[in-house]
Amino acid sequence: MQYGICNLSIVPLRPEPSDKSELISQLLYGDIFKILEQRKSWSRIRLAFDKYEGWIDNKQYTEITEDDYKALNSQALKLSTDLVEFVENENHQLFTIPMGSSLNGLKLLNHTHEGNHTNKQLPKSHLIETAFTYLNTPYLWGGKTPFGIDCSGFTQMVYKLNGYKLLRDASQQATQGDALSFIEESEPGDLAFFDNSEGHITHVGIIMEDNYIIHAHGKVRIDRLDHSGIYNVDKSMHTHKLRVIKKII
Repeated sequence: MQYGICNLSIVPLRPEPSDKSELISQLLYGDIFKILEQRKSWSRIRLAFDKYEGWIDNKQYTEITEDDYKALNSQALKLSTDLVEFVENENHQLFTIPMGSSLNGLKLLNHTHEGNHTNKQLPKSHLIETAFTYLNTPYLWGGKTPFGIDCSGFTQMVYKLNGYKLLRDASQQATQGDALSFIEESEPGDLAFFDNSEGHITHVGIIMEDNYIIHAHGKVRIDRLDHSGIYNVDKSMHTHKLRVIKKII
């Protein structure tokens, strides 16, 4: 088995080994992974954080040893908390990194970082504050950064920055935590999941106080939440049908 670390700011993860294949997720700086299959130009990987799999370009990561992988994977995550920051290599060249990048591998990559970071589990009450930092981020299928994010990437990154682990896709996140019977039982920071006409969970958002929800739909936005689903205040209509509310923490 081979292992790798993302040494660039944002790297696309694709379902097939081709630049024309759709974006399904992203690796952020410092993410570590197992290499499941390696071809001439592409590698199929499994991320350590959420076990998500896909293909990345061989030019966009650095191989590490199994011992380095295990050591990094056993550490509490140290994450950058500025919207955009820089790391500097041994040649004093700067690399931009987005919020939520892992700083655990700095020494291994011979990089330095002087920005803000977090490496502890924060109270549940802090989730909404973190969510607000992504407000108005444009929607991007597969995105996980303040420059473009999808609904489950948004919830995953908000929880991750507060020291909690969510799976990658909305349908996967819906398998976590405890279901609540009514909106009135929820607290700010709980997750609301929504399904399509076929009953498949396709959307997720973070519940706020007073029946509001923050979620990624066109952009990261705030809308009303009721027993039917999400009521879009701009369109004056319901846009998502509520399936279940989950208390994760």
